[in-house]
Amino acid sequence: MKSTSCRLALLPALLFVAVGCSTTPKTQEARQALHKNSDATLDAMKQRDSSLESFLERAHAYAVFPSVGKGGLIAGGAYGRGVVYEQGAMIGYADLSQATVGLQIGGQAFSELIVFKDADALSRFKSNSTDLTANWSAVLVKAGAAKAADYRDGVAVFTKPKGGLMVEAAVGGQTFTYVGGADAPTATDLAATDPAEE
Repeated sequence: MKSTSCRLALLPALLFVAVGCSTTPKTQEARQALHKNSDATLDAMKQRDSSLESFLERAHAYAVFPSVGKGGLIAGGAYGRGVVYEQGAMIGYADLSQATVGLQIGGQAFSELIVFKDADALSRFKSNSTDLTANWSAVLVKAGAAKAADYRDGVAVFTKPKGGLMVEAAVGGQTFTYVGGADAPTATDLAATDPAEE
């Protein structure tokens, strides 16, 4: 019975890991949707905090995760897919995943913006060497928040809640998988007309 309970408790984490199998969206429509959602998310964050614009202008690069889903019951996890920009130009995609163990119950969705101070910080991220540990703090996007934000190891993290409720005192961290280069979208992909708009 105890073994069954443990397996059931681990299901949320396993489900999130299973979802995060492929960093690059499979279809052109999925890529376009992710780009639109990323743009809309960044615009919403800038509207909530006007100081974020100048913070990003001084940064070398950033990654936008429009929707990260998180849930758990004893064990939990989170997953989100995002777009990575360097000097304002899109360079690839990234997956965010997280497994947590500890006191937690519930589920929530949020947007996340990861800002890279310099080329070295971006290089670590692109080589999949960036992990946000359990004690890493994120800045909640609100008026003036970016003015007080600072980098840690060349990285700053901003979050914006989307919905849900989760109570937790969890131990775990976010890890990332980056795909760029040949797997990044082409100019044709990005310029193509969205079938939904026709």
